[in-house]
Amino acid sequence: MPKVAIVTDSNSGITQKQGRELGVCVIPMPFMINDMPYFEDINLTQEAFYEKLSDDETILTSQPSPEVILDTWDALLKEYDEIVHIPMSSGLSGAFQSAYMLSQDYEGKVQIVNNQRISVPQQLSVLDALSMAEKGKTAKEIKEFLEEDKFNSAIYIMVDTLTYLKKGGRITPAVATIGNILKIKPILQIHGEKLDTFAKARTLSQAKSMMLNALKNDLSKHFGEISPEKANLQIAYTKDSQAAEELKLEMEKEFPGFDILMAPLSLSVSCHIGPGALGVAWCKKNQF
Repeated sequence: MPKVAIVTDSNSGITQKQGRELGVCVIPMPFMINDMPYFEDINLTQEAFYEKLSDDETILTSQPSPEVILDTWDALLKEYDEIVHIPMSSGLSGAFQSAYMLSQDYEGKVQIVNNQRISVPQQLSVLDALSMAEKGKTAKEIKEFLEEDKFNSAIYIMVDTLTYLKKGGRITPAVATIGNILKIKPILQIHGEKLDTFAKARTLSQAKSMMLNALKNDLSKHFGEISPEKANLQIAYTKDSQAAEELKLEMEKEFPGFDILMAPLSLSVSCHIGPGALGVAWCKKNQF
């Protein structure tokens, strides 16, 4: 059976340490901060990033360079027969298209997955890929399964402040000012390649209630029941781990028996939504 390597990027929320423990290669996402290059979880920690964000330093997101990607693949192919590369959603970045173009010179040895996920759902795709590789699936079989599975997940993210959406040009300054005055907390939904506004809340409590109800509705719609045998649940957050822990306690009461994965949102996402965001997600539980 082929020896298959699994590659992803730091948008999955998998740290370099976790990647080594899992046996996954995690490509760090690059940033330019005041014209200086930084790489997530290499020379840019979560703490340092939020300090720079609060100091209003100029932060620009980017995608891994072709050289980094090619060097990574070439090194892995000295030990592995094939590679499955799982970048962030093609609807949110050009990372998939860039990797796909580069892979065309590898005669099918490198399979690029477009299963349109980010953060904890992307992380679950990586874990599924690992399980399939251990069961002897080829890179092509893993890619095909993950792409067929892409709509069996969703993530909802509550944004605590509109300031960073304004800075990124996602909303106008006037809308941001009014929204912050009224303390509006938009809830964004990522499902497939789309990033849409799902709802608007006025309080943290209301936002959490809306997101948990969205999970219940999704699980009932997709599986006919709310069962830990059918789905995985996840929490993502920016900066405030204590708020995420409190949300986890609430979710454990609402969804007894579920194992709930919790991880910080990647810095690429955090850059555009700022600190204080909370997200909940679900993914179909796959058996291999």
